[in-house]
Amino acid sequence: MNLSLGEARSPSPCNGSEALGHFDPEDLNLTDEALRLKYLGPQQTELFAPICATYLLIFVVGTMGNGLTCLVILRHKAMRTPTNFYLFSLAVSDLLTLLVGLPLELYEMWHNYPFLLGVGGCYFRTLLFETVCLASVLNVTTLSVERYIAVVHPFQARTVVTRANVRRRLGAIWGLALLCSLPNTSLHGLQQLHVPCRGPVPDSAVCMVVRPRALYNLVVQATALLFFCLPMATISVLYLLVGLRLKQEAKGKGIRVASDTPRVPLQDRGRRQVTKMLYVLVVVFGICWAPFHADRLMWSLVSHWTEGLLLAFQCVHLVSGVFFYLGSAVNPVLYSLMSTRFQETFREALGLVSQKHVLWAAPTIHTHLGSSSCRGRHKPPEKLNCE
Repeated sequence: MNLSLGEARSPSPCNGSEALGHFDPEDLNLTDEALRLKYLGPQQTELFAPICATYLLIFVVGTMGNGLTCLVILRHKAMRTPTNFYLFSLAVSDLLTLLVGLPLELYEMWHNYPFLLGVGGCYFRTLLFETVCLASVLNVTTLSVERYIAVVHPFQARTVVTRANVRRRLGAIWGLALLCSLPNTSLHGLQQLHVPCRGPVPDSAVCMVVRPRALYNLVVQATALLFFCLPMATISVLYLLVGLRLKQEAKGKGIRVASDTPRVPLQDRGRRQVTKMLYVLVVVFGICWAPFHADRLMWSLVSHWTEGLLLAFQCVHLVSGVFFYLGSAVNPVLYSLMSTRFQETFREALGLVSQKHVLWAAPTIHTHLGSSSCRGRHKPPEKLNCE
């Protein structure tokens, strides 16, 4: 319970060493509420209303789109291609982010402290965000490698890119993502505001990094390198090689790559359509995830916060949050815009066209022949303690 200035409780015993450092004698006369405001900031995040409206729009579009993606892949046998299995896994990751992660973050923005889910809830929150982040990038990277094999080495793809192999790889992807998320999770916990010569402040528990900062910095920087920079560089090279191969094939057949005329063989058009869709998906993926890693890297690299750096971080943090969840909602929009097969199955699922028309509306493209039909984020740094 908060106390008025006249009812401030007696300070706890204070020795000379504890009083040194950031001790402010004025803290002894402040109420608990005043102390929380001074060191933790406002209980509700600034700009909560517009951010909430943006997040809710992303939530509606993302849950409907990813839900439809999962539904049509499960419902139509023709949609159960190796490539679409990766898109299904990506949709599941996005649904977890939107259905569990987004509401948790919205609640924290509305009620920054105290964290009410306990230590277990703090671990779960961190583990969830980290796992879906890593699983998403592993999904996209593995999908890009298999797209490269399917286009550049089509004969090898007959044995490598099969449904059974894809299922095993997806199991390995999620297992590896969960395993690699444990280091960051183990560094988090609940921390309560502690005022020297006064003790812990009630209702001030925050889910945050509680282990040595150097360990956290190492984990974040390694994660950014291994699970963003290297995968994006690898994917860029792979799609460059895929594009060159498709261009060579088009020239060899006397067909312009940009042509969509009836002279283009059906399978070639389908293969290029899928490749273009996945290429755009990767580009959007990189754009949406870059602010997320910039947010975490800035938090880990800056040791002395000035007013300018704090303002810059708050902007990066705001943008990273929107793009983080936008990346979980935009994929189904890309599918509906760039894939004839997804367009038709989405329309059927929404009752806009008959199922019989959908099943044969677009050509079935077989991947084994060379074609086919992540937020442990941080809040802006506040004065989390005064020790």
